Amino acid sequence: MSYANDMPTVEKAARTDGGLASELRLSVMRLRRRLANERHPDNELSLNQMAVLGCLFRNGGALTIGELASSERVQPPSMTRTVNCLEQSGDVERRPHETDGRQVVVAITDTGRARLLADRDRRDAWLSQRLRELTPEERAVLRKAAPIIENIARKD
Repeated sequence: MSYANDMPTVEKAARTDGGLASELRLSVMRLRRRLANERHPDNELSLNQMAVLGCLFRNGGALTIGELASSERVQPPSMTRTVNCLEQSGDVERRPHETDGRQVVVAITDTGRARLLADRDRRDAWLSQRLRELTPEERAVLRKAAPIIENIARKD
C-alpha cells in the first residue's frame, strides 16, 4: 500500500488550492460551531452580540455605531439593533462622542466585560485542553497557521 493511500481524506483533498480551501472552510466552520457549543451556560446573548462585546473589548471599550458596523461587516441599522439589545441587557452604554456632538459612542460596561471574559475563559479552556492533546509538532504548525488564518479573515 502506498503512502498516498494511507493519507487521511483531508490531507488528500488539501493537496490542491481548491481542496485546501474546501477543507479549511469546513474545519473552521466545525471549530466555530464546537466553540459556540462551549459557551457559558448562563450566557443568553447571541453570537453576534458577543462579537460586538469582543470588538469593544479589543478596541479599548468604546466605538461609534459606524465603527462597530464596519468592524463586524454589517450595516449600521443592523448594528443599531444589536446595540439596543446589548444596552437593554446592561452590557453596553451609550455616551456622548468626545469631539463630535452629532455622534455617540458605545462603551462596554463592567457587566458586559465580565460576561465576555467568563464566556471566553470557558471556551479557551476547552480549546486549550484539545491543544494539549496534540503533539508538540502539531501545536507548532498551529502557532504558525494562526496569524495566517487571521490575515485571511481580515481581507476583503
